[in-house]
Amino acid sequence: MIRYLRYAFLALLAICLITVALANRAPVTLRVLPADMAGFLGWSWELTLPLFLVIFLGILAGLLIGFVWEWFREHKHRAQARRERREKEKLAQEVTRLKTPAPGRQDDVLALLEDGSTPR
Repeated sequence: MIRYLRYAFLALLAICLITVALANRAPVTLRVLPADMAGFLGWSWELTLPLFLVIFLGILAGLLIGFVWEWFREHKHRAQARRERREKEKLAQEVTRLKTPAPGRQDDVLALLEDGSTPR
């Protein structure tokens, strides 16, 4: 059921994006510098693209910047989780080591009971 809802949502999103693309096909010119500053510096870089492509690239750039920003913001939480995981593994190893009896080192009372003899 959830899979069909996801497919329906993606289809609706695709229809919306195609509609926006068809409605915004006019070419626009993107310039790095304003015309006055480009004349002063003597160089200008410009690119002509369809408006829908500019819109979609702007959305994509915003998402990418947001993901990177969030990844940097969450670094301290990931580092703390990594430290806690290492500590947990270290403690689990120590518990395992303490639970296993050391070879040749048994309790004197148990040794007497297993031997069956009494000390004199």
